[in-house]
This record gives sequence, C-alpha cells and structure tokens, in this order.
Amino acid sequence: MTFEQQWIEYDYNPFILFSSNSKVVSLNAEAQFLLGSVTTEELFNLATTYANISFGFKTTFLELHFGRYKFFAITVGYDNDDEIGIKLYQALSFKLNKPKVLGEMTNIYTLVDLCISTYSINSKIIFEKDFDPTIPEIIIDSNNFIKALSKVYACYENNKKILTKIFYRVGEHIKFEEKKYSLFCIEVSSENIIQERVNELKVFSADKNFYIDFQKKIIINIPMITTA
Repeated sequence: MTFEQQWIEYDYNPFILFSSNSKVVSLNAEAQFLLGSVTTEELFNLATTYANISFGFKTTFLELHFGRYKFFAITVGYDNDDEIGIKLYQALSFKLNKPKVLGEMTNIYTLVDLCISTYSINSKIIFEKDFDPTIPEIIIDSNNFIKALSKVYACYENNKKILTKIFYRVGEHIKFEEKKYSLFCIEVSSENIIQERVNELKVFSADKNFYIDFQKKIIINIPMITTA
C-alpha cells in the first residue's frame, strides 16, 4: 500500500469507489463501518444523484444521517463511465458534554439483568440475551442508565420477545479529556416498535447525555471508562 493509499485507508471520512453497475470496487476502513448502517445501493444512488453532469468532481453540502453517522457534505467524482467515487464528510456525532465523568464503578451485566428482572414483573414478554462476557466493570451513572434502558424496553412492550445484546464496537472510540475510550453497545430489538415511546427516549437521552442510535433496533453506545 502506497503512502497515498494509506491516507485514504485511514481517513476519518468514508470513501467508496463503485463500478458502473453499483458494485463496490474499493473502500476505506471507515466506509466498512458505515456499511453497517446503510446499504451500498443507497450510497451508489446518492453518488449518481449528486454527480457532476460531465466528468469531474462535485462537492455538495447537505445533512445525512445513517445510524450513528451524521454527515454535512459529500464529494462525488468520476473521470470515465466505468467507475464513480463518493466521499462523505462526518459531522461530530458524539461527545461527552459533562465536565467530568459521573457515576460509580459498576458491572454492566448486573444492571441489565436488574432492568430485565424489573421489567419482567407482570409481563409475559420473553427476554432473550446475547452477551459478550468480556466487558469490564465501568464507571457509569447507574440510576440514569437503568431509567434509559427501561425506556428502551418500553418501546417494545407490545412484542412477545425482546432480544438484548452486549458487544464491543470494534475499531470505534471516543476522545474525552485527551484520552481515548473504546465503545461497547447494548442493542435491544424486537419486531414492533412504539414510536411515541421512542420520542420520549430521545428527549431523555439528549438530556442525560446518553448516545443512542435510533433504528428498528435501539443501540445504547457506552464509553468503556474504567478509571476516574
């Protein structure tokens, strides 16, 4: 890999090169993560929609949201009829607004199990779990976390089953007070979702500084802060 290719590979902004029939020819590391939130077809359609009329490059400023990703502009370029490339420019999507970390060292599995046990009372919902067992104890505001997760479960209360997963976000991190922290996720999903409850959760999460992806699945992203 040349030095120029390394610049593209490790760019914070996703880049994808398509063939004329919408197949991915190449993409950088960030684009691989992006494809977990959007299809290649959607990105190819975006590229062809905002491409220059003739050969060349065109930058367009627009707001795009794909899962946790937010973009403020795209550049589309092509110099032949066989390939077209698109680069998406990321807006800041996650930051910790509080001046310091609030909370206590806590076992996240214990909190999730407590939420499930509490929510299971007088409920016929079957709660299924798929946990990565390697998440260490972290510093978190337990009270607000339990409130947030309870509100997540309320979004799916009309279902027979609810699946809860806990897993690492591989290759992703946040920077807080000059330190990098890995992220892990609590993903809750089921067949049907109650939009009114989702709206309530959005208000709560914004107020309490929780970073949550709202899709058919609801994902709470948590920094792995293990020391104060």
